[in-house]
Amino acid sequence: MTSPEAGTGRRCHNAVSPLHASVYFAPEAEDELTALGLERGAMVYLASRAAPLGAVGAGTVTATFYNFNHEHVQRHIPAAWTVTTPEDVLTARLRGADRTLRRLLGKQSLTSTEMIEAAELAMHATEACRREARPLYAANAGLPVPEEPHLALWHAATLLREHRGDGHLAALAIAGLSGIEALVLHNATGAGPTSALFMRTRGWTAQQWNAVREDLRERGLLDAAGNLTQAGSTLREETEVLTDRLDAAPYDHLGPAATARLTELAGGFSRTLRAAGAFPAVHFGRG
Repeated sequence: MTSPEAGTGRRCHNAVSPLHASVYFAPEAEDELTALGLERGAMVYLASRAAPLGAVGAGTVTATFYNFNHEHVQRHIPAAWTVTTPEDVLTARLRGADRTLRRLLGKQSLTSTEMIEAAELAMHATEACRREARPLYAANAGLPVPEEPHLALWHAATLLREHRGDGHLAALAIAGLSGIEALVLHNATGAGPTSALFMRTRGWTAQQWNAVREDLRERGLLDAAGNLTQAGSTLREETEVLTDRLDAAPYDHLGPAATARLTELAGGFSRTLRAAGAFPAVHFGRG
């Protein structure tokens, strides 16, 4: 089998990932989780994403999430497990994903031939994912695959997202970047979440954020205006290229034609999500 060309795996990931990530901005998902007694905001996010790992402590969450302030995590984990269980969180998370996708994609899309094909391709890609040194992927891989096509696709998108994410954290560590340093550099591209959203959701103060920006300037990775320098852009691209290498297996397993087809199908659904307001523009950009 001929492997996909360099970059095709990244493009496929970028098309598939929004199907999972849409739940983090959706009221349905948060409503399902707060009904269990979890606090809105950080506790909901941390508990829902960590639930596949079991009732873990703050140290495990900080280690596997990488770019969160540990003190912030400690405010919500393990307190979340005193009001509910990981098992109940997982059930509520799936209900929230179901309600979110039904609203954003529309009923006709849920059982369409395109949805069924995308789910089959995405699940086929996950067959080549490896559990070694990938805790968030491995934890999610132990969960049952939902029967409904749209939820099977959401589950597969979750697996592919966490598989790439686990590898990306290894690449960041090799690059010598701390969690907050990686966030500041990502924000400097203008293509990701705003600094305000990063600070609020990851628990960093403006003072901490600005101190890191100044340090990155002194290291030559940011310029005086807070933009990436050539060295900063090169470092970011090097980490992405290494992430691509660590995440190649699912797309090598699919092959070029199937990878392109999954990118096409998932990209169409992701565009529908965006057009329906799944990712509020106010949360993205340099900000």
